[in-house]
Amino acid sequence: MGWLLKQQDLGTNVVQLYNMGQQRSVLLVGLGNVGRQYEGTRHNIGFACVDAFLAAHEELGGWVEKKSLHCYLAQGHIGDTQVVIIKPTTFMNESGQAVAAVSNFYKIPPENVVVIHDELDVPFGQIRLRVGGSSAGHKGIKSVSQSIDEMYGRIRIGIGPKKPAAIDSADFVLQTFNPKEKVHLADLTQEVKVIIEEFIYGGQLSHETRSFLV
Repeated sequence: MGWLLKQQDLGTNVVQLYNMGQQRSVLLVGLGNVGRQYEGTRHNIGFACVDAFLAAHEELGGWVEKKSLHCYLAQGHIGDTQVVIIKPTTFMNESGQAVAAVSNFYKIPPENVVVIHDELDVPFGQIRLRVGGSSAGHKGIKSVSQSIDEMYGRIRIGIGPKKPAAIDSADFVLQTFNPKEKVHLADLTQEVKVIIEEFIYGGQLSHETRSFLV
């Protein structure tokens, strides 16, 4: 099965996320749970995406654990933009601790923060972009919003629907992707990489849905 890129404009204006004439710093956050038992699970797709992004950008170096900032962190410049990228070590439900600590340390405002995370209410094969809004029941996003404000960017990666439908949501998100889904994970992380690069170079995150699973 092939992957074709389609974009659906949701009718909202593109949100400007930087000020001209100033050096721009951005914070990229991949959400997930630390520990080998969580590797490859649906809930850790945010970690997988930032891992793939970092692997493609040697200028950001490698992960360094920053215990005082509650995360693994890498940082450097891509073009004229300072890029800070993290994986919180607090576990999902307390992710806001790391985001607040790092954004305060580097003085990065919420509008220059982008969080990459799983979204159960979005079907696998879709990536939805937005700025602000509710947590939609995602405890990691709820923690971040309580810590820094709601007006940050989100890259919402579809992992739904639940199968079987009766399975508890907490159990479903902690399962690994099924074999059919695993075939497409490299393409998924590549598309997220492109979205992040567009944000870094373009300085903006539009509200849209990208559907590419056919």
